[in-house]
Amino acid sequence: MRRKSWLAAGAGTVVLVGGVIAAVVLSGDDDGDPAPRARQYSAHSACLLTDGQGVTGREAAPVWAGMEDASLATKAKVMNLPVFGPDTTANAVPYVNTLVQRRCDVVIAVGGTPVAATRDVAGRTPKTRFAVVGDGRTEGNVTVIPRTEGTRAAAARVVKEAVQGGPKD
Repeated sequence: MRRKSWLAAGAGTVVLVGGVIAAVVLSGDDDGDPAPRARQYSAHSACLLTDGQGVTGREAAPVWAGMEDASLATKAKVMNLPVFGPDTTANAVPYVNTLVQRRCDVVIAVGGTPVAATRDVAGRTPKTRFAVVGDGRTEGNVTVIPRTEGTRAAAARVVKEAVQGGPKD
């Protein structure tokens, strides 16, 4: 008797699994290509250099949000790199160089040390676009994004211009 109940349970399981498989196969949408599972990016990228707090830092958060806004509009990849270690320009310069080597369309820096290192590297890398959040004026290949309520929109504009080949200043 026990053997018959096991066989019945096994047969019921096979029928149930077969029904589920059939339902999944028969309910497929044959009208077109399946929806992409990952976001499709363009060949462009924008990179953010931050202090050790990363994109969650008080000053970096609105810049990162603006970069993400621009990414949605342009399909450009956005990435960030926090500077770890001693809070010195010499320590931050290799991080800037890493982003230059990644061929970012624009490298944006936020925070005292990342900004200083970016300005240093920008002087030696005239073919790369840079943007820094802070004070000063736009010169050469360095755009200044002022610290205001419009930082998010300004960061988005800088990224859009860089990936669309717009003006550097």
